[in-house]
Amino acid sequence: MTEPDSTYATAAGLLGRITEQLGEQLGHLPPRPPLTPPATPPATRPAPTLVAVGHGSRDPRARATLARLLERVRELRPGLDVRLAHIELNTPLLDATLAELAAEGRDAVLVPLLFAPGHHVTHDLPAALAAVPGLRARVAEPLGAHPLLVEALADRLAHAGWTPEDGTSQAAAVVLASAGSRDPRSGAELRRIAARLGERLGGVPVVPAYASAAAPTVAEAVRALAARGRHRIAVASCFTAPGLFATRAAADAPWIASAPLGAHPALARLVLHRYDRALRATTRERELATV
Repeated sequence: MTEPDSTYATAAGLLGRITEQLGEQLGHLPPRPPLTPPATPPATRPAPTLVAVGHGSRDPRARATLARLLERVRELRPGLDVRLAHIELNTPLLDATLAELAAEGRDAVLVPLLFAPGHHVTHDLPAALAAVPGLRARVAEPLGAHPLLVEALADRLAHAGWTPEDGTSQAAAVVLASAGSRDPRSGAELRRIAARLGERLGGVPVVPAYASAAAPTVAEAVRALAARGRHRIAVASCFTAPGLFATRAAADAPWIASAPLGAHPALARLVLHRYDRALRATTRERELATV
């Protein structure tokens, strides 16, 4: 039995020496630094404020109507900061709203509650942004000839009394009434809206007309359609809210006139569509700048 005992003793001694050497080596290692907690991710910057920019009106119904429209926008996008501003005549004015956003450190997207690229869109809004250099913001496209706008216009006409049969009648026609602009791009956009509305209504003639700054007027368009044998003429109000121009246009309607678009659900969706489109354009520009 002496031979196995000596083997065990030899193995035990070997393990002891290995353990002793390993301890000496570990003793020469530098101390392990304390564990640090994981880094806190940077705070997510809030989405840019949606600033819906109306023209402004002395009609007290106008501001209330736009406020209801923006309530619908908030319902569609909970948590988004949505504010109303006006170019003139009503508070809050755009300049004050932009200064407030700059003081809060917010970004912004200005969505014009206007239908075409006239002077307000191409000049007034960029000038207002230039006056607040500390604010990161951009101007979205105007509402324009989008299917959602056409949906809202057609629905307002239906509420006023337009029927599917009118769309195929040789006596029916529509005058698309809007504010008007001297900018030729504005007239081109209104003609596109009129064409799309005509298609939506079944092919009936739709003629754009203007309350100011451009021709024809609503009364002139009505007379021209009547001369072509169209005597069942409706006026489609291409206005976001009640006001002087909408009232004048409705007064020239020989048959029915639709209400301004106001808080129509399709218009609320279009406001968000223009906001989102501007955001995507901003993101693409920043990505290209980093290439």
